[in-house]
Amino acid sequence: MAPTRIVIAKPGLDGHDRGAKVIARALRDAGMEIIYTGLHQTPEQIVETAIQEDADIVGLSVLSGAHMTLFRKLMDLLTERDARDIMVFGGGIIPGGDIALLHEMGVARIFTPGTKTQEVVDWVNDAMASA
Repeated sequence: MAPTRIVIAKPGLDGHDRGAKVIARALRDAGMEIIYTGLHQTPEQIVETAIQEDADIVGLSVLSGAHMTLFRKLMDLLTERDARDIMVFGGGIIPGGDIALLHEMGVARIFTPGTKTQEVVDWVNDAMASA
């Protein structure tokens, strides 16, 4: 079985990528293939990368407060490109009330500050096993 392919992305103007890199490294160390897009990516660029790289999952790191707009645009683009089979998760400073709305949008999981990297790895493994 091929390793899980995950695009880790930092959308928008937020320039803080330490958390995204820590998660990317933990997932890589767990045997997954990671494509890190770098900073300041648009939802269009992220979706294009995910499709071109045949990703199983996209992970967004959002600390800017623009999470609702960015996730909605990403999910809409995945639908438009007939790529909703790509699972989406995210992390960052996201209020609890917004997490439920993101789930309704189709975002599979949101991780908040303080989440252990092993929890993310375990979730990805479980999500892929049941996909």
